[in-house]
Amino acid sequence: MPVGFGRKSIKSKGQPLPEMVHVKRSIIEFKSKTNCLAHPLIIAIARLTNYRKYKSYRQGRRTILPAVQHLLETTEIDLQNGGGIPEIRRFQDHYTEFKIVVYSGLNCDLIIFEGQVTSEKRVNLLYDEDNRLYHVITNLTVAMSKRYICESSNQSCRTGVTHRCREKCTDCMSIPPCVCTDVRIPCEACNRTFRSQACFDKHKSNKLKEKTM
Repeated sequence: MPVGFGRKSIKSKGQPLPEMVHVKRSIIEFKSKTNCLAHPLIIAIARLTNYRKYKSYRQGRRTILPAVQHLLETTEIDLQNGGGIPEIRRFQDHYTEFKIVVYSGLNCDLIIFEGQVTSEKRVNLLYDEDNRLYHVITNLTVAMSKRYICESSNQSCRTGVTHRCREKCTDCMSIPPCVCTDVRIPCEACNRTFRSQACFDKHKSNKLKEKTM
């Protein structure tokens, strides 16, 4: 079980992950030994929400400390002994608008946690087992050195056109599945309802494509 706490780096087979983290611009490297799970989460979410303090957070300035303290007090999560899967689950319960995915290496199959949340806002973290630290992945395809990655099936291929994903929206049949909302959008033409306005629009678009084929 991963525990982000900060320890002395140990050697690993092949090219060490810490070296890859350091050279890849698609990964925000985190070096602090304290609260090393809360910091990357706040940075990643600040980036997704275009928060005005994102740049200062990313640069490691102390402006992030009040946000970290507020998060830990709100969630009542103690990271003094590190942060593992139980803590990640609790953070996922708190951040219901975001889907947290944690990788243990730069490979699509190396997922150690994937939040059971239906959201298009995805927080990708990388767990460095050597140093027992978490980092932020800002661009998944670049970090993994892939041309295309399907975030529904976590599979990679040359392009999105050639990918055949098994995960489809049961309402509009689009790939990947649409995000569910509290309001169902009705379609008078087919007497069905759809999980969001975007889902309804995709349904109409797919119907038009079928008529022109």
